[in-house]
Amino acid sequence: MWPLYAAGFTTAFGAHAVAANLGGSSSDAVTSLLTLGALLALYDGAEVLLKPVFGSIADRVGARPVLLFGLIGFAIASSTSVIADRPGWLWVARLGQGAAASAFSPAASALVARLNPAAKHGRAFGSYGFCKSLGYTAGPLLGGGLVWLGDFRLLFAVMTALALAVAVWALVVVPVVPPLPRRRQTVVDLARRITDPRFLRPTLALAAATAALSVGVGFLPVTGRSDGLGSIATGAAVSLLAATAAVVQPRAGRALDAGRLSSRTGTAVGLGLAAAGFVCAALPGVVFLLIAAALIGAGTGIITPLGFAALAASTPPERLGQTMGTAELGRELGDSGGPLLVAAVATATALDTGYLILAALLVLGLLLLGRAGRVTSP
Repeated sequence: MWPLYAAGFTTAFGAHAVAANLGGSSSDAVTSLLTLGALLALYDGAEVLLKPVFGSIADRVGARPVLLFGLIGFAIASSTSVIADRPGWLWVARLGQGAAASAFSPAASALVARLNPAAKHGRAFGSYGFCKSLGYTAGPLLGGGLVWLGDFRLLFAVMTALALAVAVWALVVVPVVPPLPRRRQTVVDLARRITDPRFLRPTLALAAATAALSVGVGFLPVTGRSDGLGSIATGAAVSLLAATAAVVQPRAGRALDAGRLSSRTGTAVGLGLAAAGFVCAALPGVVFLLIAAALIGAGTGIITPLGFAALAASTPPERLGQTMGTAELGRELGDSGGPLLVAAVATATALDTGYLILAALLVLGLLLLGRAGRVTSP
């Protein structure tokens, strides 16, 4: 399992290590805020378009080959910015990295589900999420240090070596998992599956959790600065959020496997905690900022492993790649939609209002989840 967890770390590290340092770069490739925004969107844009595609391919040819293909592709894409140190190649590298991550990310999720019995899915996805959270946390810090030591060429060289190392590790350790026979699927069949509440509920919960996480990471430092806090305090808030999410995920997964927590109850608790966190974020002072970070981290940390475990439990094994790829698409939309919503509201009114609007939406999701549970109960 560890090479799969390392693959999760790689995609998270690759996304945030570059993105967090582009704004402070003196590279000729970053000439304006519009250029910066376009560069940031390349990675996630490729994932939005390609994750469902590669997920379906993983079901057809096997998840292990797609995993290896994606990791090697990530290494090749990263190496282009090392070999050809020119501004235009940064665009090529980021687009290639995003496309490659679109292959190995859903393949890794599918293998986590295939290689673990259903009774251990919570713990497995909790550990996978923990390693991804480490990547999100370490990316900005390690990436900044590498850029400081040797510019972006050194950062891309490290990402090249990381992806190659994980690919070799996966080649040696991850067993061959042959694709399962599949019944022919029509467009109507696919539409029916992705609108099934058993798919829709955990996917929407994952999207909400990712939106909350992105807003917390992106906007809590802004709130801290507006309250007169220094970079150390605001950095501590973001680190607390990421660390809490990382620590909570394996524990939530183990609680699910042990029967101490159900997916529906855990998701409701997670949404409630995240909503409370954004209410606290709207209050002034460093204490409320840190409480907000802890609550948002705990809420997203609970939802993530439960959501993936629920998807794995309700998906035919031969369609796991497609399901994980499509669910990752939902997460990517939440990743971009949450910050866009809060930014739009903040521009029209105030950032605190944006927090409260997002909190209200999370509470609405909690209420809808509870209503759906009552409707489906005997």
